[in-house]
Amino acid sequence: MTAPTRAKLADGRDLLFFALPGHRPAPVEDRRPLPARAGQHTELRFDQTTGQWVIVAALRQDRTYKPPAGQCPLCPGPTGLTSEVPARDYDVVVFENRFPSLSGTGPALAAPGDGFVSAPGQGRCEVICFSSDHTGSFAGLEPAHARLVIEAWRHRTAELMATPGIEQVFCFENRGEEIGVTLTHPHGQIYGYPYLTPRTAVMLDRARRHRKRHGTNLFGDLLAAELADGGRILVRDDLFTAFVPFAARWPVEVHIYPNRSVRNITELDGEELDAFARVYLDVLGRFDRMYSAPLPYISALHQYADTDSQADGYFHVELMSIRRSATKLKYLAGSESGMDAFISDVTPESVAERLRQLG
Repeated sequence: MTAPTRAKLADGRDLLFFALPGHRPAPVEDRRPLPARAGQHTELRFDQTTGQWVIVAALRQDRTYKPPAGQCPLCPGPTGLTSEVPARDYDVVVFENRFPSLSGTGPALAAPGDGFVSAPGQGRCEVICFSSDHTGSFAGLEPAHARLVIEAWRHRTAELMATPGIEQVFCFENRGEEIGVTLTHPHGQIYGYPYLTPRTAVMLDRARRHRKRHGTNLFGDLLAAELADGGRILVRDDLFTAFVPFAARWPVEVHIYPNRSVRNITELDGEELDAFARVYLDVLGRFDRMYSAPLPYISALHQYADTDSQADGYFHVELMSIRRSATKLKYLAGSESGMDAFISDVTPESVAERLRQLG
């Protein structure tokens, strides 16, 4: 894995530079008068009706909101006075979020009891900047640069998975104001949760039940079924496959699977990482060509720890967009938000055909 150049921000947060071959990071001193981080704690509260933890992070009300381009905190800050990245330039950088939903370390969460149950909001929230180019995008990265982002994901996944009290590592990107993005600079986030998230818990439960019934991996069997059907396959090579899933919930939804079963991104070998970068860029490029403006999307890396309880997990990426036509958005209203019952306005097959034509 790529060894980053490490530095500290003015309030003690970690800052890591990942560099392309031949590039040498040169961070400068962060001289901003940042407030102390003491007292910036968040809280977990347990919802007895659903069996799920809710993160209460009131401090995020004060996070940076749509600053002018000239005041972007993710652009390089060579003076050490203006940016979260005090340097003249960078390739890929990761730093602890100044307004985290989760922060701090501690023991694993105890099993919640009855009544009002709360716990410290321990965990880790990081920001990953894909490039110093404020107007760029992941889809516009050169393959070697995209591969460097993937190396940064691998490094952070490995380090956070080894951190006491962290149960799940989630790398993701929100792209576009329609999704709720408040900083337009191309970036993503990395969360280290102190619990298994609800979606992952449900998927693992389904996978365990599938193995008991059939003796095989649920995700691998779904990939094989999609390949046998063929109607929703977008891109495939010897190492990775991208497809629109049979029961897609979002107007545009694409899943990217390695053809070999691994639990997380750290288990991919060099050839697989190269293939992942190629297929990922291919799919994002198709997204950008769907309409006259770039497609807003969420990219979610589903990862599983090397533990018996997560043994049936299968690393994959789920890309999803709320844009259902050139002029309309899909809002998660009553059925979706109130009942978690998704209603699709388009057929997965028609979306797959449209994306294939954009290749």
